[in-house]
Amino acid sequence: MDKIDKAILELLQVNASASLQEISEQVSLSATPCWRRIQRLEREGYIRQRVALLDPDKLNVGVTVFVAIRTSQHNEKWFKRFSAVVAAIPQIVEFYRMSGDDDYLLRVVVPDIKAYDAVYKRLIREIELSDVSSSFAMEQIKYTTALPLDYA
Repeated sequence: MDKIDKAILELLQVNASASLQEISEQVSLSATPCWRRIQRLEREGYIRQRVALLDPDKLNVGVTVFVAIRTSQHNEKWFKRFSAVVAAIPQIVEFYRMSGDDDYLLRVVVPDIKAYDAVYKRLIREIELSDVSSSFAMEQIKYTTALPLDYA
């Protein structure tokens, strides 16, 4: 990965719908070599997919809840079941296995506390958990989907 590849990725992170002409001009390449680089970056997995970022408030899912989960179950069968339960709940938009006191962390988006309670009840109905601790985000101070490219 060279400086031009990084510049292309930086531009695409800001605006994935930018035209080939716009990108090639900004990285000082003609269209064909720029397109080849983009295709290679996609083929090699640097670009996983191109998506539209939607406004959660306009879609009435402006409440973010971070859910820390502890379990006494640490086996593959339980984990597969838990993963399937989480995958089936569309309000859960992120899912992490953690180190430290909590075993898993979920990010949930909902319109209000009542909607979160329905997600919570579904979760505890479908899978055995030892402890569930929910924290409601009061304000989103920083949010980006752009990854740092300094380490590539």
